[in-house]
Amino acid sequence: MQIEPMRILLVEDDPVLRGVLARSLADHAHLVDATDNMADAHHLWLVQPFDAILLDLNLPSTRLPSSALGNGLDLIRSARQRGDRTPVLVLTARNRTEERIRGLDAGADDYLGKPFELDEVEARLRALVRRARSYLDEVQSVGDLTLDRVHRRFILSGEELVLPAREFQVLWELMSPVGRVVSKRDLADKLSSLDDLLAANALEAFISRLRKKLAGGGVKIRTLRGLGYSLVPDCQP
Repeated sequence: MQIEPMRILLVEDDPVLRGVLARSLADHAHLVDATDNMADAHHLWLVQPFDAILLDLNLPSTRLPSSALGNGLDLIRSARQRGDRTPVLVLTARNRTEERIRGLDAGADDYLGKPFELDEVEARLRALVRRARSYLDEVQSVGDLTLDRVHRRFILSGEELVLPAREFQVLWELMSPVGRVVSKRDLADKLSSLDDLLAANALEAFISRLRKKLAGGGVKIRTLRGLGYSLVPDCQP
């Protein structure tokens, strides 16, 4: 079973913990943008769509060592006030019940007490993202291609279509939902991170490889000049 790659904003001021979390999530094929302060986190959250936010509540407001500690609650409140419903998993000190309650009241979706197991972080993030996307049909089909969202896999002509992580993400976006026109910029943003920007011709290479793998399956990726790509039945022009 393939795990759907996610794009995650990691906000943690402890450099050791931040590094460990970022490496663990990257090992699961997720794209991670990591920062250690509220100012950068707020900017990134405004300009880049994320699947989930992993947030420590006690953060410096800027990178300057002399700055006062900020509060991650303000980051959550700001996002919710502008209508952003991106799932937020809050990291808290183990027995600080008051802090957990304040986080949930501010708009966080879940919390995890420190110390924690890395596998649990991954599992909770997956659960939050599944819940956030529950408005989409669990199973969608076009031609002989089926997307099973529950088990996060593609079936083509009766057999599982196993794809590299980035090709998987491209095809997932094109089926969310089927027929949606997805711009090149949106796809490139989904496949990039701060430390690993997608080259201009890389997306076209992914699309080309996907077209070859979908050939004969009653489905094709259509290019709409100036707009982007969409997934359609092979019978459509």
